[in-house]
Amino acid sequence: MEHYHLCDSEYRFMQVVWDAAPVGSGRLVELCREKLGWKKSTTYTVLKKLCEKGLLKNERSTVTVLAPRALVDNQAAGDFVDRAFGGSLPGFLTAFMGGRKLSAEEAEELKRLIDAHKED
Repeated sequence: MEHYHLCDSEYRFMQVVWDAAPVGSGRLVELCREKLGWKKSTTYTVLKKLCEKGLLKNERSTVTVLAPRALVDNQAAGDFVDRAFGGSLPGFLTAFMGGRKLSAEEAEELKRLIDAHKED
């Protein structure tokens, strides 16, 4: 499986594309100006870079997505845990919770998730 490393601006750009795709490149320039405050040249530079990384395709002035949002989001979350917490999921959860209490339903859902992803 391909691993996509995106900087913050690339990720924000992908969010615009995911919401609009398939989208004409001219329309994408407008959307990036509205949502990101970008100039046309910036949009095309980032588009080219993400096409080279294999996340997008720009063919006949239509931009389509090659990398699903869920895959990129999951990789970004994993990269964050690795970078900020040395790969420690318990460390991440401790920081994330910050003293917050879980409802019984939330606790049960987390238990189900843990059980579903436990190594045998």
